[in-house]
Amino acid sequence: MSLLLALLLVFVVTCLSMLVLSGIRENQRTMLEQSFTRQVEAANLRVREEYLTEDRMPPDKFMQLMGQRLAVDLGAQSGMAVTLYTVDGSIAGTSVPFQPQADVQDALQFTAQGQSAYITEGDQLLFLAPLYNAEQRLGTVQFHALLTEQNTFYAQIRQLFLVAGGIVLGVGFLIGYVYVRRQVNVIDKLNRAASQIGKGDYLSAPSLLRKDELGDLAHGIYEMSRSISTSVGALHEEKQKLVETVGRLRELEQQQKQFIGNISHELKTPLTSIIAYADLLNMYSDDPALLDDAGKRIHKEAQRLYSLVEKALQLSAMDVYEFETHAKAVPLQPLLEEAVSQLQGKADSCRVTIHTSLAAGEVWADPENVMHIMLNLLDNAVKYNRPGGQIHLLNYTVASADEAHRMIIEVADTGIGIPEEAVTRIFDPFFTVSRDRSRTSGGTGLGLALVRNLAEKQGGTVQLAETGSGGSRFRVELPLHAPGLKIQSIYQYKSEARNE
Repeated sequence: MSLLLALLLVFVVTCLSMLVLSGIRENQRTMLEQSFTRQVEAANLRVREEYLTEDRMPPDKFMQLMGQRLAVDLGAQSGMAVTLYTVDGSIAGTSVPFQPQADVQDALQFTAQGQSAYITEGDQLLFLAPLYNAEQRLGTVQFHALLTEQNTFYAQIRQLFLVAGGIVLGVGFLIGYVYVRRQVNVIDKLNRAASQIGKGDYLSAPSLLRKDELGDLAHGIYEMSRSISTSVGALHEEKQKLVETVGRLRELEQQQKQFIGNISHELKTPLTSIIAYADLLNMYSDDPALLDDAGKRIHKEAQRLYSLVEKALQLSAMDVYEFETHAKAVPLQPLLEEAVSQLQGKADSCRVTIHTSLAAGEVWADPENVMHIMLNLLDNAVKYNRPGGQIHLLNYTVASADEAHRMIIEVADTGIGIPEEAVTRIFDPFFTVSRDRSRTSGGTGLGLALVRNLAEKQGGTVQLAETGSGGSRFRVELPLHAPGLKIQSIYQYKSEARNE
């Protein structure tokens, strides 16, 4: 019976060892593949960035010129020996010049078909993968890794199982049938735990608590499960961050292209008009009426062009460069009265009446920026109003739930209103509800975008409170100055794109 139990124990321990060792080997292979995948993605990104920054040239020429430097950079980045090959399979550069060269021609044939390849020689592993720029193949990258640590760890685990099996076998000859049955049940638990890890269902606690070799093994399996779970979670988190970063970069690239396209189009329109009327001045210099009309139109288009360039530069300064805001306690009522005074003439010429209901109070902001905000909002209220229309300007103080006092400024008009489908886009640069009316009134589509950026720089907000056929109402919220509150007088702002 003792011999039979011993043989049974040998069989069970052997099976358990094979399962766990197989899981360890599979885990090592998976982690190694994931590591190489990350390195290949990083190498692809690095080579693609270098290729896109250089003048357009064939991939082979690019790799011959830049291969050695890229190989050294990638070697330093990955911590492994790196060799770069051109599309035709010749060596473009290596991070370790004295590294013995292996025969990789068969592997290069796989990479030429867009596949990755392994070459294992003892404790050394060569991993080759293709490099692409979009659909264009640039060459092949080779990572040279050592498997000494993995093989040593695997051998140690195997040796651990051999030792544990020997101990269990010795005990099996000395104990009775009942105790052996209990040990078999314990081994069955460990077997299930190993299978559970193999299926990706990681352990939340050790499968059993014992102060013997099997207890140590159970704790080791639990620690291994927790380590694998942590590694997989970290990999998923890094992948998500990489996906979000790539998405943000694509979004910024699209915004840049859209900004360049819009500014080019908007600048072309007034310049075309100016050139056309200048030609008319040369052709009909003896027509006083035409000269007068052309001069007025050239002046109007030049003013529109100046306004467009000024606002575009202000937006660029806030979105790209460091922007300094000199914040201080600003008495709001005189500032609002000054803004109304500056636009009173334009309102009178458009037959628009401005009504004010102003309350005293101080906001903590840059007075020039607040003046820009109010002039833009009042100017829009005049331009897009109806003849005989009205504008209502008022301000008041509120206290939110967190006891943060705020100043509210509202600008309401009786104008044409904003269509429902355009409400979500009115603060986008270059967006106008009606391009024909905007050109007639000198609108550039940058005013509200500038207002939003300036309001945010002051720690405030701006929003369209309501709109309809009876007009629109804009609401500006600014921080209220509280006496005795210590606030720095100068804030440095950088755009989100700059920070990233």
